[in-house]
Amino acid sequence: MEIGAETMAGSAVMGEDARTILIVDDDHAVVESLRDFLEDEGFEVVTAADGMAALDQLRRGLRPCVILLDLMMPRMNGWEFRHEQLRDDDLKDIPTIVVSALPPDRAAGGQVGEVDFVPKPPSLPRLLDAIRRHCGGVE
Repeated sequence: MEIGAETMAGSAVMGEDARTILIVDDDHAVVESLRDFLEDEGFEVVTAADGMAALDQLRRGLRPCVILLDLMMPRMNGWEFRHEQLRDDDLKDIPTIVVSALPPDRAAGGQVGEVDFVPKPPSLPRLLDAIRRHCGGVE
């Protein structure tokens, strides 16, 4: 599946889905490894290669239980995405976990609002704990 293309699971298109996670990252290998891991844990995964593609999906009705957000991407990076997300009343309350190779102080710098932070490469148990804080357990 091409990362540049939007991918939406039919059941996650409209309304909040406590099992759907939106991964916003342009690194195909990272996206595929996270997708495999999260699907094995019982989550549905939707992907976007940059902030613009993510905003498009969200504005068309996708309501994931959490967004996993890289910061350094083409077209619209993670900081720009968060700025737009926080300005949109319909999207601002969707929890976000920043997954970045940047150190937390450089990654957030007060510019991304309240987010969880997981360093890249992510510790999968740590990432799963952060996801479950927002999405609850999965059957």
